[in-house]
Amino acid sequence: MKKMFLGILSLAFVITSCSNDDDSTPTTSNLTLNINGLEDLGADFNYEGWLLVDGNPVSTGLFTVDANGNLSSSSFEVPAETAAAATKFILTIEPNPDPDPAPSDQKFIAGDFNGDSASVSTSVAPAIGNFSNAAGDFFLRTPTDEAAGSGNNGNDQYGVWFGQPGMPPAATLVLPELPTGWIYEGWVIGESGPLSTGTFASIDEMDDNAGLATSFGGTENAGPPLPGEDFFNNAPSGETFPLDIRGRTVVITVEPVPDNSPAPFTLKPLAAQAGTETAPSFNTFALNLGTFPTGTVTR
Repeated sequence: MKKMFLGILSLAFVITSCSNDDDSTPTTSNLTLNINGLEDLGADFNYEGWLLVDGNPVSTGLFTVDANGNLSSSSFEVPAETAAAATKFILTIEPNPDPDPAPSDQKFIAGDFNGDSASVSTSVAPAIGNFSNAAGDFFLRTPTDEAAGSGNNGNDQYGVWFGQPGMPPAATLVLPELPTGWIYEGWVIGESGPLSTGTFASIDEMDDNAGLATSFGGTENAGPPLPGEDFFNNAPSGETFPLDIRGRTVVITVEPVPDNSPAPFTLKPLAAQAGTETAPSFNTFALNLGTFPTGTVTR
């Protein structure tokens, strides 16, 4: 009887041991990105995903995007416990090579997990911001070539300024305040491509082209307290100045800092075609959110 009891006990131990050996609880999870609208950042920058766990960012890995918007990798293996505990996904733009293991200031899009999925956009903190109410105006005028007290020189078709004309002009751009790592930039589409009017953070101050040698006008310190540009001097290759802005596309973009390219970034919240009338007439921007990336991240 004693031998039989010991045999049963031994069999139970073997069964239990086999059960423990066959424990198939996964230790990793696949994080899958289904994101549209990302652009090729070039050789000097990468995208990096992050999971926010107890307030701390955990990297999910780097990837690039080709000229057609295809991700070099859309599936990333992460620890199962990390994936389960994450409350948010964040996508950043990182320098290549990257000397800092922490996330950069260029937090591009983000999303809060609801179950196993997160819808990502620029509207979720700590990403760039919500542009659903973006609006504004621009007018054609060339204040930088007007001598003191001489008034209008009759060539206002060669300049563009963001706001409404007046004495003083009104700053009418409606744009969210950008976090560190981002800045606005104005553009006019010229004969050979986009021409920058300068970058700006404030809608009621001169932009950073004002008075610089690289400025097309070169005398923006004589302009109004608004972002804008007169296209008289320093024409780039392929352009002939003065440049007539009438009928041309005018755009406001959001640019990363540092910038990955001298061309406009993918985020173009405001765009419109300039009309034929110069100041005191003005043009109204159209909302252009179709340029913004969207998608989902699943764990």
